[in-house]
Formats: sequence, structure tokens, C-alpha cells
Amino acid sequence: MSSPDLILDALRARLRAAGITYKTLAARIGVSESSVKRMFGQKDMSLSRLAEVCQASGIALEDVLRGALENRAKPDALTLAQETSLVANPRLLLVAICCLGHWSLEQIVETYRLTEAECVKLLAELDRLGLIELKPLNRYLLRVSNAFRWLPDGPVQHYFREHVVGDYFAGRFDGAGETLMCLPARLSHADAAELSQRIAALAEELARLHQHSRRLSAGEREGYTLLLGFRSWELAAFTALRR
Repeated sequence: MSSPDLILDALRARLRAAGITYKTLAARIGVSESSVKRMFGQKDMSLSRLAEVCQASGIALEDVLRGALENRAKPDALTLAQETSLVANPRLLLVAICCLGHWSLEQIVETYRLTEAECVKLLAELDRLGLIELKPLNRYLLRVSNAFRWLPDGPVQHYFREHVVGDYFAGRFDGAGETLMCLPARLSHADAAELSQRIAALAEELARLHQHSRRLSAGEREGYTLLLGFRSWELAAFTALRR
């Protein structure tokens, strides 16, 4: 998708969020509704017209341009080499996970035993690896999509199996919004494939809610982790009892 397409898509999304229809916009900038539809449909809008539309709609041009940057095509995963670099340095992996959660440098330094200089160095390394694009004042943009996933059976998943899974399941799962279920079932291959698709949809919904909650302050959000597994499996102790 070209840059003009991204800008107009970002503008359209903000108009929709503000409840401004093409008809309303046309009245505000003194053109016909069909002209507005043509501008968006043909993706033909000059910079001066874009600025006029933003001003008439009460939408900051900077927000539209930022939205266009965020909507650029981004990969859904890192490469094997990138993940290998992350797990080689647990502090780098920590900051990477914080970035995926949209933490600011200040939040990271306040929460973990990292100096500001150390954190800046780690952010620069993540920029070099391609996970983020470091901006002035140590702000950043993610270079991966909202549908980001770690590589299946990749370095990070191996790290999680070794260091994370036991710690994760040691919890009681009885807090607000927490749940733990282990549900056995006998399914056809087709039904198992259908459920896998629904799990993928659940992951997409989590990404959407994660993005939606970004508008809230840090104090209004809590860190949650969804750990899902679905495979043909039987506990080894039960298998040993088979005839």
C-alpha cells in the first residue's frame, strides 16, 4: 500500500471515529458529497486539501500522519537470527517484551533494575535488530504488526518452555479476570483444524483489545498473558496404563 493510500485510510478511520460522515465533511469544506467520495475513492487529495479537511474536522494532521506510519505493512514475526539475538541477552528480551506492550522508557526504568542509559542502549539494539524504530526523546514505533507471533518452535519459544511455563502455571489463576482450563476431547481432524482457527481468532481479538487499551493511562491497565496450547496429547502417566 502506498503512502497516500495509508494517509487517506488513516484519515477515514479518524473521521469515522469522530462520527463525521462524508455529507457532514462536504458541508464543512464547501464541496459536494460526491466530490468528497471521489477524493477518498480515487485517493486523490492534495496536501492543502488534507490540511483543510483536518482543520474542518477537528482532527490533528499529526495524528493522521502518525496513524499512516503505524498502518504500514509490518511483519508478523521476527527472523530466526533476530530471535536468537534476543534470547542471548535476557535484558534485551525483557525490553523487547516491554516494547511489544507499548511501555515507555520511563515505565521500564521505574519498574525494572535498569538505568536510563542501559535502557537506551537496549532500545538502540532493538532498533538495529528491526523490532522497533527508535525516535527522538527515546520514543519508538513498532516495526511488527498487531498480529505479531513468536516463531513456532523458535528460540523465544524454547526460552519460554525452559524459563516461563513452570513459573506461569505455578499461579492459582483465581485473580480478577484469570482462568485456567484443561479440557480433553476426542475430535476429528477437521474439527481440530476448526478449533485451531478459532484459537487464531482469539489471538487476533487479544491484539485488538491490547491496542484498544493503549488509550488508557498506565495505572488503568494490568499486565495479562494468554498462554494457549492445543495438540494431540496424553499425560505420560496415563499412557503407561494403556493396554
